[in-house]
Amino acid sequence: MSELSKLASLRKVMLEMERSMGLQDLTPVERDIYYAATDLADALSGVKTTSLLDHKLVTGVSRPTFFRALKSLVSKGYLFQAKEAGRGQYIVKFLD
Repeated sequence: MSELSKLASLRKVMLEMERSMGLQDLTPVERDIYYAATDLADALSGVKTTSLLDHKLVTGVSRPTFFRALKSLVSKGYLFQAKEAGRGQYIVKFLD
């Protein structure tokens, strides 16, 4: 099996996992932000917007696209603004 075939197999597994977790309806940018938030999230204080912007999965995303996708994730219920921390802090809804 070639390296490219292995990569294709891995991508198919990833797509199936995303479907099983209900992530298939997110845009690629929304998924990357959600993955980054999950990677960085602190269970007590959540994740800061500045940390998300610096994450490897998000660094290539323009700021307007990032903030539109972030707003969409909040409206879809994947992220919640942290009430006690104010602006720029989000709590991740972890999926089962």
